[in-house]
Amino acid sequence: MKVFKHILILLVAGFIISSCSLQEDPTFLSQESAFANLGNARSTLDGVYNGMAAYHYFGNDFLYLSFGSSGYFVSGAGGSSQSTDNKFLCSLKPQPSATYTENTWQGMYLVIERANTIIANMDVVDNPQDAEEFGWNDVIGEAYFLRAFTYFNLVRLWGDIPLRLEPTDATNINKPKSSTEVVYSQILADADMAKKLMFPKGLERSGYPAAEAAAMLKAKVYMQMATTDDKVPAGDNFWQMAYNEAKEVYGKYSLVNNYADLFKEQQGNNTVESIFEIQFNDIARSNYVKFFTAPKATKGKTWGRIKFNAELIDYHMAAYPDDSIRLTQTYKTSYVKMNNMKTVKLYPENSTRKNFASAFPFEFKYWEKNANNAANYNFQNFIVYRYADLLLMLAEISNELQNGEQMTYLTEVLDRVGLNPRPEYSQGQEAFREAVMEEYRYELVGEAHDWFNNRRRGYEYFKNHVIIPHNTSPVFKEAVDVTLADDKDVVMHIPIPTSEINTNEDIDN
Repeated sequence: MKVFKHILILLVAGFIISSCSLQEDPTFLSQESAFANLGNARSTLDGVYNGMAAYHYFGNDFLYLSFGSSGYFVSGAGGSSQSTDNKFLCSLKPQPSATYTENTWQGMYLVIERANTIIANMDVVDNPQDAEEFGWNDVIGEAYFLRAFTYFNLVRLWGDIPLRLEPTDATNINKPKSSTEVVYSQILADADMAKKLMFPKGLERSGYPAAEAAAMLKAKVYMQMATTDDKVPAGDNFWQMAYNEAKEVYGKYSLVNNYADLFKEQQGNNTVESIFEIQFNDIARSNYVKFFTAPKATKGKTWGRIKFNAELIDYHMAAYPDDSIRLTQTYKTSYVKMNNMKTVKLYPENSTRKNFASAFPFEFKYWEKNANNAANYNFQNFIVYRYADLLLMLAEISNELQNGEQMTYLTEVLDRVGLNPRPEYSQGQEAFREAVMEEYRYELVGEAHDWFNNRRRGYEYFKNHVIIPHNTSPVFKEAVDVTLADDKDVVMHIPIPTSEINTNEDIDN
């Protein structure tokens, strides 16, 4: 097994600099030509983005792993609460040998490997003078950003992990785990480099993130460091540091007028609200829509792998009974089967919850909205960072700092959907904290933040605000629902994949 991994990684390392443009047919470049000029360097950078859009990352496996074990979702695979993925993944006990665990780990480290290749082979221009030199630095900066972003996902999901900062070769195939403290330090260092080198907002290339995306990433890192149970670098003013970074982004973007437009195949791509999104097109097709769309809901092949736990829509309706815009754009509670044109009603339209198939609403944000689409994909991008998230971050941060600004940011989010702030927002710091953490769910649920937001404030928060409310929900039924595990050692991190333990000589657990 050890020898097999050595051969495998050397093969991967030999091909990682082959890049796949997200705008044109794939172009495969040799090591010598990959960085010969700015155009080739950008094509090589597109290979990193292609890794982000690939099946093992945002194309499918990362979504399935993080959604399924977030505490908010149940798997449609297997058709019952006793299916393998519901007994383990969706019960907060993902297995180290499961396909989704193995593939997500590999997909993330492939992106890091490709980013490392760019960082190792391109030298920063210290005093850029022309468009070519600024563009050269931007490529390096985006590589740092994508490496930082992916390590931030890895360290939150897995805790202590191998920290690979150079291209893989025969001398560094094996790598011990680094502590979360060391990984967080590296993430911040990479994000700093990204901020310095990437084009600022207004000068960035269309479809690519600007330096402000790196500032938003840093703000999220500091917020995590302020509250996590994991070991982090020393510091006592993380909320202020988060505020400083988030304010660099504030006002540079804006909210789209219509919330529903965010999740439409054409209108939702690269809007004024988008800070960072995964670009899908003919090369990297967004077939992840199969993952969210019920079987036979379109003329194409769809899977319906992920469904919301029933209590989520109940909590949302109780908090904001007039929130028709976000409710209808988030939850799919009925659909028509295209093979027989019969209507299928889901919870809460079907309130009995007798059968697993109809006991849960689907997510509508990434549902295939064209029922006549006979293909297995569409062209809807996946929005990773958007401005509404930044506004809620600033509201939460400001409440922690008690700087008097929190309602300013919150009302911007609520005004768009015609809502007034809930009474909790005027009942003191603790009540505001509770309410704004729920607000992330009402605004952003199902956008790949849930696993992280649910655990960001530590185990006790996760247990008391997600695990117990689900297991004791008034609508909970053992016949259809999964019971969430509550063992801290099990639910807060995902186990290192079996293949990594079996093949990395410096890791044994």
